[in-house]
Amino acid sequence: MATTTEPTALKREEQEDDDSKPSAEDEDTGAQVAPIVKLQEVAVTTGEENEDVLLDLKSKLYRFDKEGNQWKERGVGSVKLLKHKETNKVRLVMRQNKTLKICANHLVLPTMSVQEHQGNEKSCVWHATDFADGELKEELFCIRFSSVDNCKTFKDKIEEITESQAKDGEESEEGTTAASLIEQLSVNGKQKEEDNPDAKGKDPPSSAEEKKDEN
Repeated sequence: MATTTEPTALKREEQEDDDSKPSAEDEDTGAQVAPIVKLQEVAVTTGEENEDVLLDLKSKLYRFDKEGNQWKERGVGSVKLLKHKETNKVRLVMRQNKTLKICANHLVLPTMSVQEHQGNEKSCVWHATDFADGELKEELFCIRFSSVDNCKTFKDKIEEITESQAKDGEESEEGTTAASLIEQLSVNGKQKEEDNPDAKGKDPPSSAEEKKDEN
């Protein structure tokens, strides 16, 4: 004698089989439907096309609010160090995830110093003249990474860049000073010739002329 549960179970299995089969509406007819509106591709520029990426790390950025005397979150995203291919200038840029809104945008100058934030090995702070909001502002930033290694990598890279820029600046200053001295010597030599016109254009006396003068 069959139990009452057997028909119920069988019916349930049949319903599951029916549900698993594609309906007429789901069947692929092979017809292609052209879109009503055809959109054209638009080239999107980020301003980073002429720059090489020196560093790219995920992080969370904070800005110190002087009026409220507290840290405020600027966003979560990727912080990048970008070096311009022509000017060799390096800037720090950070954009928020998804929206790509700029959180930080400033040059890495030789005077920039990154320090650990209150004993937190995953965070560090620095001062900068930032342009993220469309105008130059003196900001105090704090950045937090997911690991100590990432934080150290960030600090070491900044230090490497600032030291290189300071060295290049000294060499450039030495070159400018040398060029100035050479120019000054040239001007002084020209001035002496103008002050003594008899000496201008005369060549050193030959040995025959020197002997004639002695006789």
